This record gives sequence, C-alpha cells and structure tokens, in this order.
Amino acid sequence: NAGLEGSVVINRVIQEGKGIGFNALTQEYMNMIAAGIVDPTKVTRSALQNAASIAAMVLTTETLVADKPDDKAPAMPPMGGGMGGMGGMM
Repeated sequence: NAGLEGSVVINRVIQEGKGIGFNALTQEYMNMIAAGIVDPTKVTRSALQNAASIAAMVLTTETLVADKPDDKAPAMPPMGGGMGGMGGMM
C-alpha cells in the first residue's frame, strides 16, 4: 500500500536481480541486505499465506456479517417513581 502499482514494482524487482527490493518508506529500489532491511523468510511467508487465506474466504463467502448503525432515536426514559406518600393517613 505504498501508492504504487504492485505489478510494476514486482517486475522491476525481478529485473534488478537477487538481493534487490523496494523500500516502500523511501520509494527506492535498493540492495535490501546492505540497507539492513531483512525479514525472516518464515515470517514473510506466514503473513502472505494468512493474507491469501482471508482474501479467499471473503471472495468465496456469499454472506458477510456487518453491524449496521441504528438510526432510531433512543427510547423515552421511564417515568418517575410511583405515587407520593399518603401524608401520615395510616
């Protein structure tokens, strides 16, 4: 989500060769190891697998549950407590 077309970035990274990647922060192509930008393979793979799994679930689910805000006004508050005292009649 760096605001660039993903396919363009991927094609450029593939053309540049091994070790070259795209730094989304500076929007530059660079040697990622030399720049100190290193992601463990397992973490990156897990993130991509989870994202793909959720995307597939959303695409194949025919129903999504969402909370629609209620436009109704709140109910009237209850009336005050019962009748007043009998003034010592008992």
